[in-house]
Amino acid sequence: MTIARVLIVAGSDSGGGAGIQADLKTVTMLGGHAMTAITAITAQNTLGVQAMSALSPDMVRRQMTSVVEDLGVDAVKIGMLGGAGIAAAVADELASGLYAAPIVLDPVMVATSGATLADAATIVAFARLARMSTLVTPNLPELAALVERDHLDGADVEAAARDYAAKIGAPVLVKGGHAMGDTVVDRLIGAEGVIAEWANPRIDTRHSHGTGCTLASAIATGLAAGMTLEPAVARAIRYVRAALLAAPGLGAGHGPMGHALGDAPFERWERECRA
Repeated sequence: MTIARVLIVAGSDSGGGAGIQADLKTVTMLGGHAMTAITAITAQNTLGVQAMSALSPDMVRRQMTSVVEDLGVDAVKIGMLGGAGIAAAVADELASGLYAAPIVLDPVMVATSGATLADAATIVAFARLARMSTLVTPNLPELAALVERDHLDGADVEAAARDYAAKIGAPVLVKGGHAMGDTVVDRLIGAEGVIAEWANPRIDTRHSHGTGCTLASAIATGLAAGMTLEPAVARAIRYVRAALLAAPGLGAGHGPMGHALGDAPFERWERECRA
């Protein structure tokens, strides 16, 4: 039996909606095996992030080396990093020669609740990781920060994404959730322009915590399984939408999605798979 092995480098969300917790659930639901290198521990819930403590850069790198030397890796997903030193250590580790695999970078800067998760030095450090990546997945505010703009709208978005893709040598998936309107448009953009786009009706819900983490991990799982980029992105978008619709309604703020898609997986297994 072979299984897609996905290494997740990201922070822990004690509320279980985003970060490592969302990543593990996503990779598992899409048929992969998730390994982790935790970058930071947070105390957070649906109302916000109350505290954060980053691990040492050396400990993050040791986690990566430990699992990859033994278990191997088919794709890497990078999320919240917790500091510029950790970003540098992750880049050094990825340059070590152990990682001949696609890399998906989700440049996490701000939590859904509004808490800042990356300082200016960390955002600068994203540049090296981006140049090593197969795909970068910013939302609109993150793309603006990456290209050193206060904000982006309209035609500015595509131009900024094209320039950034040319700079890093990899396509950019610009997520449209922060834009206005009843339709969410996610665009895969390379140096030459739009490669593909996906337009879907906006799902009106406050239970959207972890959408970016989930999307990037779903894409990484597809790439790890041998899918090409566009089908991997398309499937990931479908999964995020299904998880939004299946949200369990927990918490008083930005609640978690329903990664198990509204049904207890073991009960489903008992119904459909037992002899």
